[in-house]
Amino acid sequence: MAPPLTNDADGRRQPDAGLAPLIVSLFALYARPEGNWLSISAVVALMADLGVDAQAVRSAIWRLKRRGILLSERRARAAGYSLATSTLEIISEGDVRIFERARATVDDGWVLAVFSVPESERQRRHEIRVELTRLGFGTVSPGVWIAPATLVSEADHSLTRRGLSSYVDLFIGSYAKSGSLRGSVDTWWDLDELRELYGDFLSAYRPARRRMSARAFTPREAFEIYVPLLTDWRRLPYRDPGLPLSLLPPNWKGEIASELFVEMNTTLRPLARKHATALIHGTAKAPPLEAST
Repeated sequence: MAPPLTNDADGRRQPDAGLAPLIVSLFALYARPEGNWLSISAVVALMADLGVDAQAVRSAIWRLKRRGILLSERRARAAGYSLATSTLEIISEGDVRIFERARATVDDGWVLAVFSVPESERQRRHEIRVELTRLGFGTVSPGVWIAPATLVSEADHSLTRRGLSSYVDLFIGSYAKSGSLRGSVDTWWDLDELRELYGDFLSAYRPARRRMSARAFTPREAFEIYVPLLTDWRRLPYRDPGLPLSLLPPNWKGEIASELFVEMNTTLRPLARKHATALIHGTAKAPPLEAST
């Protein structure tokens, strides 16, 4: 979820990006099973276990509400928030990439997105570029973008949902030029940046995996690691849209990072849910709410 929710078109973090992705992850993980709603006190309690004070949480929630990502909603006389319908849809799409992503092969072919926008609607160009970037397309030329053909259905659906499909034509085909495709892939996507992002992820979470291998974590310890883990991982399957491994540099860090995420997700997710559910249902002591949001 979160790249489309917290980054701008160039991938730069917005001012509230330090907390907003964590809060969205909490709602994605724990509000959806609870009828798509969390009380403010539950969010404050959950974020407190991630080391964030109540005032910072309230400020970040206010910004998420202003951006239309969260909706204010009272239930049983308790103040709380739910995910907007559009946010739920984006998160559901993201779940497929995060938890079910299959790496493409060269035999799958490619999808080309070709767009042309009248000068009078040039803002649409920006919107299209933002959406194609969000989907993980690489840039062949300013009006021609490319991705593995495995993404064609997702691309068509996303462009249609955002009212952009009339400006974009999608084509599926294979690479017909003689010679290696690897060099072209390196120009269409910023593989150096991807390598660095995967390296940062590995550096951040390898120590936790070593600790996890040495002893069993408590539910709270699992929660404290798992929510940031998922939040940091969430954007990577979008920056790397499952490019064929044969076209990537040897010992690609993305494969190593993916194995680490799968292992830690399998072990930590159920423990983290146990802790979060206890807080949400009030069986663990929650910090007092100083003021309503």
